Amino acid sequence: KLERMDVDGDDGNEMTAVESSKDARQTARGKENFAPGGAAGSGALGASGVGLVPSSAVAQGSDGGEAAAGDDAADGAAPVETAATKTTAAAPGRGASHKKQKNAGRGGRAAAAAAAAAARASEKEEKKKEKEREKAEEKAAADALIEKLEHTYTTEEGETQTVMLPLDVGMRLMCSWRDGKWYQAKIIERRKPSTGQSSADYEYYVHYEQFNRRLDNWVQLADMKLETLGTDDGGNEKEAGGRTRGQKRKAEDADHDPEHAEFDPHQLREHEEYTKVRNILSIELGKYEMETWYFSPFPAEYNDCEKLYFCEFTLNFFRNRNQLIRHLRKNEMLHPPGDEIYRNGRVSMFEVDGRREKIFCQNLCYLAKLFLDHKTLYYDVDLFLFYVLCECDERGCHIVGYFSKERRSEEGYNLACILTLPSYQRKGYGKFLISFSYELSKKENKVGTPERPLSDLGQVSYRSYWTRVILNVLKEYKGSVSIKELSEMTAIKTDDIISVLNYLQLIQYQKGQHVICAVPKLIDKYLAEAGSEGVRVDPEKLYWTPPNQP
Repeated sequence: KLERMDVDGDDGNEMTAVESSKDARQTARGKENFAPGGAAGSGALGASGVGLVPSSAVAQGSDGGEAAAGDDAADGAAPVETAATKTTAAAPGRGASHKKQKNAGRGGRAAAAAAAAAARASEKEEKKKEKEREKAEEKAAADALIEKLEHTYTTEEGETQTVMLPLDVGMRLMCSWRDGKWYQAKIIERRKPSTGQSSADYEYYVHYEQFNRRLDNWVQLADMKLETLGTDDGGNEKEAGGRTRGQKRKAEDADHDPEHAEFDPHQLREHEEYTKVRNILSIELGKYEMETWYFSPFPAEYNDCEKLYFCEFTLNFFRNRNQLIRHLRKNEMLHPPGDEIYRNGRVSMFEVDGRREKIFCQNLCYLAKLFLDHKTLYYDVDLFLFYVLCECDERGCHIVGYFSKERRSEEGYNLACILTLPSYQRKGYGKFLISFSYELSKKENKVGTPERPLSDLGQVSYRSYWTRVILNVLKEYKGSVSIKELSEMTAIKTDDIISVLNYLQLIQYQKGQHVICAVPKLIDKYLAEAGSEGVRVDPEKLYWTPPNQP
């Protein structure tokens, strides 16, 4: 090559023998540095500073690149590429290989992330099970240390019997209630009071089987008939399948429990186990002191506090009255935060945004859970709007109850949770809240329905409201009316209208179709049974614009 270049006499392209051998060695090293299949290493640079192209890259390149390499090989020259040739030949092969590697890397990272997430979930589940086992072992060890005491009592027939104290959890016996009568009850939990030292001083948390869980209470040994003592499954005869009658009854009750329809059997057992004992027995809110009904997941520092003191304006809660008094001295707000959207006499409604007033809304959920069993408490209140009902006087606006709704509900719910505090119940405020939720639906030009499941009290209140509204329309309407027209006039969902008319037996099948048969006397009878409309909502006093509307 050196001799041919000298003969040709190309000016500026003459190469010495030293430079030629140097380039040849660099070319050879460059070929070795490239991995097969186009996965190139760092490569080597020739005297001109141009990177060398691997043979595989040339094979994957364009036709022009292959022709250039062939010409050089025919001349006996080393395959030193120019910058233009490198761009044509090397880029396609290297780019395709890089894309495959990038996609493979992404897939590997996704698989690794999924595997890591599964491992974390498995580890979390194992820790949960381990914690439950440790808790059960600690309880078993504590029970083993309890000193059993023989207690002798006399039955009504004059017989003397002996029982071991303290009584075990799960036992059933007759317990007295507030009315002085005896009812079958089951021991849910037991505790040793701070003032008592003997096994006979234990207190027992019992569930009266004929009543709702809200009436569960702590009782003492004097409130029990020990001669009626039995175990959880005592006295039950075995049936087919190995279940006792008591177990079958529990399963049937769980299947037909409308308040916990959102739970599967496993979730229901966890819910009942976690909430079986009320942690807060009473609260003080404003001028009222109220006994609570259910468990509420307050922060851990309030676990040993049986009574809480609430500020009726900010809903901050405290362990003792002195803390509340210090808070009230500093507080200047005498109404719930948010916008007042309704005022009629002493009745006022405030719209509180969960996104802006997060602390107030979370405290409101804590308070509501003390009186609601069927709702799961969520700490993320950003997605909800809260409508707080108040009675107003010269001292401020005192909370009566509230309802919440989602900002945007795909299912068409106009109400998520509703509560009237016990101190204001039986005054018509529950019907007011229901009616107010439908007035908001009318402003939005939508039909609405409450979120399921409904509590027992909620079911009664809604059925009464639907009955009164639908029958009043049927009573005053002249001519025939369809269910769809009833829905448009009342903003009540068609499914709810059909369920109420079926419950009242006002739908009949005639001439191949279902028709509403409402005799005036029958309408008057059902309206009387539905009761009064409670506190009436005046739509003219409602100043509210639906969200995302001008």
